Amino acid sequence: MRSYMRVLGLALIAAGLCMVRVAPANAVCLGFSGTADGFDKVTAVTRAQAAVAQAITDYKKQKRIRSVSVTGMRASPQPYWRSTVADNLYHKPDIVKSDSYTICWAGVVSPYVCTSGAKACW
Repeated sequence: MRSYMRVLGLALIAAGLCMVRVAPANAVCLGFSGTADGFDKVTAVTRAQAAVAQAITDYKKQKRIRSVSVTGMRASPQPYWRSTVADNLYHKPDIVKSDSYTICWAGVVSPYVCTSGAKACW
């Protein structure tokens, strides 16, 4: 009887591991980004992170998706007034959180411009 329970337990563990491995293959993921500016870095970062969070919330509402897992993703900068951002204009360090990755640079009009990126999977 003990060996039967042991085999049954191992079989359940193996089945659980197989289910875990199959789930990510079926996941759908999209990248989101949001850009904002501010007179200081804290304001620009907060606004950019709020913009990306709002974009994910709006998409969930539009597509009627209940739950998503959100992870940080480095997004390309989205400058307002120039086509690219030169390397010497970036403010370091980048702000990396579990649900967003934020890069900042010196703007043309505003002292700080930031783009936050996130990947949402369901």
